[in-house]
Amino acid sequence: MIEITEQRIESARLIEMVSDGGAGAIDVFIGTTRDNTKGKKVIKLEFESYAPMAIKELGKIVNRASNNWNILKYAISHRVGLVEIGEPAVVIAVSTPHRADAFDSCRFIIDELKKTVPIWKREFYEDGDIWVSAHP
Repeated sequence: MIEITEQRIESARLIEMVSDGGAGAIDVFIGTTRDNTKGKKVIKLEFESYAPMAIKELGKIVNRASNNWNILKYAISHRVGLVEIGEPAVVIAVSTPHRADAFDSCRFIIDELKKTVPIWKREFYEDGDIWVSAHP
């Protein structure tokens, strides 16, 4: 399952989606909004995305991950719209037979998401806002 959503992400729902009797491991990455960046106070974030392309690109990333690790099930959810401090902006869950594959595949997916998926982040400060490059 891959989704781009305006709704708050419920991590437990994604964990339930990847649960599998053959899984010896479930790894979950929860990316939350923090209250600062480079010493500057952040009051909220906004994410925008071209959802059809983002979902397609995430599918390609999962296919590449599946070629390298034994992924049984996966679930990826990324927020768009305003995301308050401390809320999840992205959740990735994968289940695999063994823990090494779970750790490695989950890390690969978030790293590649940051590099290639068309999702843009706007940081709001007390004195203004900026769009942040998602792909440094």
